Amino acid sequence: MTTIDEKHNASVPAGRFARMARLGSLATGVAGGMIAEGARQLAQGNRPKVSDLLLTPANAKRVADELARLRGAAMKVGQLLSMDAGDILPAELTEILSRLRSEAKPMPLSQLAKVLDENWGKGWNARFQQFSFQPLAAASIGQVHSAHTKDGRHLALKIQYPGVRESISSDVDNVATLLRLSGLIPKGVDYKHLLEEAKQQLHQEADYLQEAAHMRRYQTLLADSPEFTLAAVHDDFTTVNILAMTHIGGVPIESLVNAPQEERDRVVSLLMGLLFREIFNFRLVQTDPNFANYRYDRDTQQLILLDFGATREYPAYIAEGYQQVMQGAGQQDRAMMDAGAAQIGFFQEYIKPEQREAVLDLFVQACEPLRWQGAYDFGTSNLPSRIRDAGMALSMEQDYWHTPPADALFLHRKLGGLYLLAAKLRAQVDVGGLFAQVSYS
Repeated sequence: MTTIDEKHNASVPAGRFARMARLGSLATGVAGGMIAEGARQLAQGNRPKVSDLLLTPANAKRVADELARLRGAAMKVGQLLSMDAGDILPAELTEILSRLRSEAKPMPLSQLAKVLDENWGKGWNARFQQFSFQPLAAASIGQVHSAHTKDGRHLALKIQYPGVRESISSDVDNVATLLRLSGLIPKGVDYKHLLEEAKQQLHQEADYLQEAAHMRRYQTLLADSPEFTLAAVHDDFTTVNILAMTHIGGVPIESLVNAPQEERDRVVSLLMGLLFREIFNFRLVQTDPNFANYRYDRDTQQLILLDFGATREYPAYIAEGYQQVMQGAGQQDRAMMDAGAAQIGFFQEYIKPEQREAVLDLFVQACEPLRWQGAYDFGTSNLPSRIRDAGMALSMEQDYWHTPPADALFLHRKLGGLYLLAAKLRAQVDVGGLFAQVSYS
């Protein structure tokens, strides 16, 4: 067995009061940083604005580091803000918060051992030939370890941080208060729906038994699709706080950036086609757009699907609404798009005609790859930035702040994540052709 150096890993604060105390000390540190920076600026003869003092790199780093230590809801808020808020956040905060998507500090060995004892009982190590205490990955609510059982199985074990499940709602509310009071989030940014999404998504991700059920369901749904592979769940090691899966290798999906064009196109086409099947056939969507949820087996050319914590059921009326929106976009039929968007829940009674048209314009833009004749070149397109700008214009110029249903928010984040991955891999994909192949259930 290997060990890790505990000096570099602080324990995850597990109790509610311990977590509140960490956030309180963070606020104090931010204030202290403001005073120090203000004194430095005054000594140089400058008259700094309060916002300049708040948004120093040192203060932004303080916030990011503490969110990474709290993990759980606190870290998820930072991840969501960095992914969804885009250019409306200050550059200093965006740069550092973006690191939270892939960087989390693992539990120290003593805390990890306690979690294992509580879930598997004393003497659990007798069942293993080897257990790697150095995690393969550490994320917002848990970390993954490799282990070999004495009966010859190689497992990947997702182990949840202590206290995460119980503190989700209070953590999200506390972080929201901290960010609002500190001024690190501009007052004009409406991020309440992101916070509610963070709570809902985290409660789902923290339910490892539910995630195991989703994994089994996807195994069945994709049984006729050998181009995909998923890990099998091992019930004898799975608990509420530990998800035991077959260890699958592969390389990160981003590493295909220098692969042959044909291979990059195929991978993104598979993922786009899978999303259409999820919406219109399965009515079940893995909604987390994180690139780390995909790996690739170069030998078998299979796409490896990981992490089903954020899997969401979709009602028939939502799927039918998106079918109308996409089909209408492809046929340039705005009346069909309007009917679909209304069915999804995009229009409230007080919406003005020009606002309604602006929403449809946004859908038309987002469906550009679907309308394209032949392969759409994501590598040369600036579509993600155009969609973001159009969304901001809708909110600010058209003064339309209506938040769509949660189902739509989750789906748009997933589709946006696939667009970003396609752009990163410079993929050329016949999105319209993939959509035309869908058989609607």
